[in-house]
Amino acid sequence: MRIVSLVPSLTELVCELGLAANLVGRTGFCVHPAEAVRAIPKVGGTKSVNLEKVRALEPTHVILNKDENLRETAEALAAFVPKLVVTHPLALEDNLPLYRQFGAAFGKEREAEALCARFEAAFKAAKDREYPQRKVLYLIWKDPWMTVSRNTYISRTLGVFGMTTVPDSADRYPELRELGGIETDLVLVSTEPYRFGEAHLPEIRQLAAKPALLIDGEMTSWYGPRAIAGLAYLAEFTVQASRA
Repeated sequence: MRIVSLVPSLTELVCELGLAANLVGRTGFCVHPAEAVRAIPKVGGTKSVNLEKVRALEPTHVILNKDENLRETAEALAAFVPKLVVTHPLALEDNLPLYRQFGAAFGKEREAEALCARFEAAFKAAKDREYPQRKVLYLIWKDPWMTVSRNTYISRTLGVFGMTTVPDSADRYPELRELGGIETDLVLVSTEPYRFGEAHLPEIRQLAAKPALLIDGEMTSWYGPRAIAGLAYLAEFTVQASRA
């Protein structure tokens, strides 16, 4: 098998299943696990895939995601790649069929079931705890400001920990004209896809007139094996956020 992954979190899943040696291509955003991916050729970004570079790698499988990759990219790849592995998890629970999908696609059923067992234990531990109910504005971009709707993996993940995202919108990733005037208890400022850092927090607090905390975007938006670590991270983060 010769695998090209166009989804950062799923590159990590491929490696977790013991298939790092089969990875022949990745995006520039596929950075985990660092040691395993360092020498793997890059084929562009998630939405700017260099099709000729992919073709030259002669992949048997290309991994895609409906949110992260463009439909036209998938259609172009279908013309010369034997198997496209298309994914679209929308909630934490979707990690279980995702692991099994990869297990079946790559002959790693036993490894996939072991990962499912780890996820189920972490998910149960997270759900067995009680969390304060809070409204949160989750920022993913600046210029323009952008957030997430409730119909997203991120929002549903936060919901497990008592956090309801606002505003409610039909757009999955709505733009905001301004941060002021939104009825929220807390602003969560994600470290990805925009590279927000501590230096951005004073401006956001001033504009929103609300407390604002930096949150690890990988732990809220990455499915695959990082979702397991994310469950423990968010349980502790929620406790800290309750003091904000």
